[in-house]
Amino acid sequence: MLLFFTLGLLIHFVFFASIFDIYFTSPLVHGMTPQFTPLPPPARRLVLFVADGLRADTLYELDENGTSRAPFIRNIIMHEGSWGISHTRVPTESRPGHVALIAGFYEDVSAVAKGWKENPVEFDSLFNESKYTWSWGSPDILPMFAKGIDTNGHAHRPSSRDYKDNIKKVDDGVKEIVSMFNHFYGNDGKTTFIFTSDHGMTDWGSHGAGHPSETLTPLVTWGAGINYPQRVSAQQFDDSFLKEWRLENWKRLDVNQGILPVDYLNNTDLFKAESMFTNAVQILEQFKVKMTQKKEVTLPFLFTPFKLLSDSKQFNILRKARSYIKHRKFDEVVSLCKELIHLALKGLSYYHTYDRFFLGINVVIGFVGWISYASLLIMKSHSNLIKAVSKEVKKPSHLLPCSFVAIGILVAFFLLIQACPWTYYVYGLLPVPIWYAVLRECQVIQDLVTSLLTYPLSHFVGYLLVFTLGIEVLVLSFFYRYMLTAGLTAFAVWPFLTRLWTRAKVTSLSWAFFSVLLAVFPLMPVVGRKPDISLVMGAGLLVLLLSLCVVTCLMKRKDSFRKEELLVHLLQVLSTVLSMYVVYSTQSSLLRKQGLPLMNQIISWATLASSLVVPLLSSPAVFQRLFSILLSLMSTYLLLSTGYEAVFPLVLSCLMFVWINIEQETLQQSGVCCKQKLTSIQFSYNTDITQFRQLYLDDIRRAFFLVFFLVTAFFGTGNIASINSFDLASVYCFLTVFSPFMMGALMMWKILIPFVLVMCAFEAVQLTTQLSSKSLFLIVLVISDIMALHFFFLVKDYGSWLDIGTSISHYVIVMSMTIFLVFLNGLAQLLTTKKLRLCGKPKSHFM
Repeated sequence: MLLFFTLGLLIHFVFFASIFDIYFTSPLVHGMTPQFTPLPPPARRLVLFVADGLRADTLYELDENGTSRAPFIRNIIMHEGSWGISHTRVPTESRPGHVALIAGFYEDVSAVAKGWKENPVEFDSLFNESKYTWSWGSPDILPMFAKGIDTNGHAHRPSSRDYKDNIKKVDDGVKEIVSMFNHFYGNDGKTTFIFTSDHGMTDWGSHGAGHPSETLTPLVTWGAGINYPQRVSAQQFDDSFLKEWRLENWKRLDVNQGILPVDYLNNTDLFKAESMFTNAVQILEQFKVKMTQKKEVTLPFLFTPFKLLSDSKQFNILRKARSYIKHRKFDEVVSLCKELIHLALKGLSYYHTYDRFFLGINVVIGFVGWISYASLLIMKSHSNLIKAVSKEVKKPSHLLPCSFVAIGILVAFFLLIQACPWTYYVYGLLPVPIWYAVLRECQVIQDLVTSLLTYPLSHFVGYLLVFTLGIEVLVLSFFYRYMLTAGLTAFAVWPFLTRLWTRAKVTSLSWAFFSVLLAVFPLMPVVGRKPDISLVMGAGLLVLLLSLCVVTCLMKRKDSFRKEELLVHLLQVLSTVLSMYVVYSTQSSLLRKQGLPLMNQIISWATLASSLVVPLLSSPAVFQRLFSILLSLMSTYLLLSTGYEAVFPLVLSCLMFVWINIEQETLQQSGVCCKQKLTSIQFSYNTDITQFRQLYLDDIRRAFFLVFFLVTAFFGTGNIASINSFDLASVYCFLTVFSPFMMGALMMWKILIPFVLVMCAFEAVQLTTQLSSKSLFLIVLVISDIMALHFFFLVKDYGSWLDIGTSISHYVIVMSMTIFLVFLNGLAQLLTTKKLRLCGKPKSHFM
C-alpha cells in the first residue's frame, strides 16, 4: 500500500505539472525585425501619467456641489485635447496593466509560475525603443504612480471621501508637472501628454476581475499630434455616462487595447495610414517568427500551417495596402491593416497552442490508465466480484512486456527527432508503464467482464447513469454552488425511493429535513455580504438549546453519564456563552472605534486553544464524543463568524448524526451486520482488522456521500478558492492589526472546522459499518481522479487572475483530495479515539 501511495503521489505530481506546459507557456516571441513609420513624428517627447486604481466614473463625474474633482483635467477635456474610456483587459492588475500600456501585449500567463509578481520572459517595450526614459513610482513598476489612489481604494473603498479627495491631489500633481515641462522646453509644442489608469476598482475595494468598474479607465490626451476637443450635438453609446458626467457635448473616443486609436491623432491621413501599416507589419513579423519556430521542430508531413493567413494571403494584403497608400485611399488602408492584425493575432494563438492537443491526449491516456488500475485494484483486493485465481503457476508471457518496451522506444524516438523538451518525454512515456500495469491484470479484467455479463443490463446502465450524474453534479458545484442544493435535495428524496422509509420513518424524515435545510446555504450570497451579528447570536442560542436537550437526555441515563462528563459539557456550554459575549462586545467596541478589548482577545485565543483538547475529556461513546467535538468547535466557529455561516456547522452536524443512523439502517436492511445502538458503540474499541468486510456496491454510495459532504463543507458558505470570498472581519475577535499569516491561519481553521465535523462523523460510519479506510481511500481516489480529468479540460489560461487561479485551484483541490483525506482521517481519529488520562490503545482502521 505504501508503494502504491508513493507511486500515485509521483504520478499525480506529473499530472499537475503538465498544466503548466500545456496551458501556461509564454506567448512572447523574440527575433523580429523592428518596424518604423517612414514619416517624422509630431512630438519629440511623451509624458505618461498612470493613476493606479483610478476608475473612469470617479474622475469624470462631478461632486455633490456640481464641480469637478479634477478641474485641470476637466479643462483639458473641454479646451485642449481628446478624451474617452479605455476598455482594459483582465486581469485588471497593476503589472499587466502597465505592461499592456508600455510594452503592447496582454498578460503573459506563464507568470503564474512567478506568483503573478513579474514576467518570466524578457520583452521589448516603449522604454527600450526611446532615446531617454525617466520614470518615477513603484519600485516594481517603472511608470509614475499617482499618489495614494489605489491604496486608499483598498483601505476605504472607491466611494469613500479619502479616495475621492486623492483625485484632487493627483490633478494638482499633473498640473504642476505639465507646467514644469512647458516652461523647461519653452512651450515648443512638441510634448504629448497622456493621462490614464492601469485598472479600476470595485465598490468593495478589489480589482483583478472583469467588472466594468475594474475595466473602465479614463484616457485623456493633449499636446503635440493630438486632436483638439470636438463639439458634437449627439453621441451614440450603450451607457448613460455622458449625461451623468455632463460631457455629452464633447466627443468621446473610446479605446480598446491593442488597436491604434487613429481618431486621437491630429495629423495627415497619410501619417495615420503609414502608422497603421507599420503596426500591422510588426505584428505580422511576430506571426512569421512563431510559425518558423514551430515548423523547424515538427516533421514536415505532420506540420499543419495556419490556413487563414497563408504566405500568398500575406503578400496580397501587404501589396494591396501599399497600393491603397499610393492611390491615397487611406480609409481602406486602415481597414485592411486591422484585418491583417486580427488574422496575425489569431495565427499567433494557433501556433502558441499547437502542441496542446498532443500533450493533452498523452495526459488523458495516463489519467484513464491510472483510474483503470486503481479500479482494478479495488475489485481485486477489496470486493467479491472477482473469482479466486487459480493456484496453478502460469508461465509468464514475454509478449506483453516486449510490446510495451517497443512502444516506449517508438515514442521516445518520435520525440527525439522533433527536438522536444524533456518534459514531453515524461508526458509521452508515463502512460506506457501505467497501461502495462493495467493489462497485466488481464485475469481480473476477464472476471470483471464475466461478472458484468451476468448482471442485469438495465440495472448496470441505471447505476452507471446515477454515478455519472453524481460526478457531474460534483464538478458543476465547483462553479455553481446551487448544484449542491440540487444534490442535497436529491439526497432528501433518496430514503423514500428505497425500503428505508418503511423500516425507519423517523430517521428518513430527519434525513430529509436536515438535507433540505443544509441545501439552503449554497443559495446564500458569498462576496460582499454584510456582517449580521444577530445571526451569530441566533446560532449560539441554537447551540445552547441543543446542549440543554442533549444533557437532559444523557442525565436520565444515570448508569452511563458520570459527573466528570457532565462537568465537561457544562464547561463547553460556558465556552459557547463566552463566545457569544465576545462576538457581541467586540462588534460594539469596533463600532465605537475603541478597538479590540484585551479580555475579549484573551478569551478568544483560550477558546481556540482548548477546542481540540476539551473533547478528549469526554466519554468515548460515539454520540457523546461527537457531540462534545461539535460544542468545542462551534465555540471557535462563532468567534470566526460574521453572519449566516455561523449556523452552517450546526445544521451540517445534525445531518451527520442522522447519516450515522441511516447507514446503520441500510446495512441492517442488506443483512451485512446487526444493528448496534450508538450508545453502546465506543470509539476507543480496538477493532480487529480481520473483521473488516469486503466492499459492496452500496459502499460506492457511502464514499460518494463522503466526497459530496466534503465538497459541501468546502463551498457551503463560499468559494474559498478566491481571497475575494474571505471577510477580514471574521478574525476581529482575535486580532485587528493586519497580519496576513496569522489572519490566513485563522481563516484556514475556520474552513477546516466543517471538514473535521464531516470526517469525525464518517469515523463513526466506518466503525459501525466495518468499512476499512484503505478501501475507502481507493474509492475516493477513483472519484477524485475522474473529477480531476474534468477539471484538466477546464483549466483557463485567459481572463482575470481570479479566473485563472480558481481554475488551477479546482484542479489542485480534487488532485489532492485523497492526501487531504488522509490528513483529515488522522485528525478525526485523534479527536474520536483518544481520551485524556485513559490508558488503552486506540483503534486504527486506516491500513
